[in-house]
Amino acid sequence: MYEAERGLFDLRQGRALYVSVPGAAGSLVATVDGLDATTLETLRRLGAPRLAVTRRRAASMGLTPPPGEEAGGAAISLALNGEGPDEILHLASARGPFRGAEADVRAASASEMGGLTLARLGRLLPAVVAVPAEPEDAPLRQALADGAVLSVTAAQVTEMAGQSGAEVVQVSDGPVPLPEAEDARFILYRETSGLREHVAVLLGPPERWPDPVPVRIHSACLTGDLFGSLRCDCGEQLRGSVRVFAERGGGMLLYMAQEGRDIGLANKLRAYRLQADGLDTIDADELLGFDADERLYGAAVQILRTLGVRRVVLLTNNPDKVRALSAAGVDVVDRLPLFGTLNPHNRSYVTAKVDRAGHWLHDMLAGTDPAGKPRT
Repeated sequence: MYEAERGLFDLRQGRALYVSVPGAAGSLVATVDGLDATTLETLRRLGAPRLAVTRRRAASMGLTPPPGEEAGGAAISLALNGEGPDEILHLASARGPFRGAEADVRAASASEMGGLTLARLGRLLPAVVAVPAEPEDAPLRQALADGAVLSVTAAQVTEMAGQSGAEVVQVSDGPVPLPEAEDARFILYRETSGLREHVAVLLGPPERWPDPVPVRIHSACLTGDLFGSLRCDCGEQLRGSVRVFAERGGGMLLYMAQEGRDIGLANKLRAYRLQADGLDTIDADELLGFDADERLYGAAVQILRTLGVRRVVLLTNNPDKVRALSAAGVDVVDRLPLFGTLNPHNRSYVTAKVDRAGHWLHDMLAGTDPAGKPRT
């Protein structure tokens, strides 16, 4: 798995990576995110590059695998026709029109899938440019021998993906006085994969917390939490949860590094551009190749267990969070809603969360508070 971690670092730096598969052809891959002309030319010296994207992205491009390959995998591979880096980025992230029935399309290979998996783990755009290659090919052989290109197996990538977010370790902690809780304490946790860090914010002494413990699992949102963006209700939910903790005598906020429902800030901003063109928040994410919600809650559960929290009042509008904690053995005794302020910029966002993700925000759309009374 160590090789896969190093490989992900190289991909994030814009370098190519060799992904091998026992008994099958490997591929030299590079992410579309950060692709430059030099890396693209490196791939072309080995053969004809292909663009591998998720099936969600392929569907938005009007691409389907040929007959007999419909169930071949979770990604599609498209032959490129001499496009440069900017044109490839457009192919992988923008709205059409695109090449249709005449396109050379097949199910992605195992090595292409390995590259895609690493891209997703790195919160990069889920799209890679790949060239089938063997270690014996002269240019690749020399690059591997010199260490200019790293090699990783598809199995190592799969192992890394399976462990991502599953375990966390406490790194540091310290007092951070807040207006609502001057005795607040921040504890930093790092995933054992090293990819992400999360913060547990403890408001009030844990020995004085009520039972069940009020808990908020909050996905980081730079635009909403820090700048008060009108496009979402995240910042209001964050500050509202802190007020609830103060009113109830304490509680815990888990501030999770899951920007944009865990697609990462760069992709969230790409999705915002698509939303400005008329797509809702879920359609925008899916057009980029992501699921409607990429978040998993294993790390949050691990933090709760580490801190000895077994019974919670969960501050959320999201049924997935309730289901995830309950399935992991956390007793969700009750749920408290958190409403933001509806405005022309976030109405479509809130509507999509209600109609398409099942979030409990009907009262917010109706202009009432959680008790059903008109909001003032």
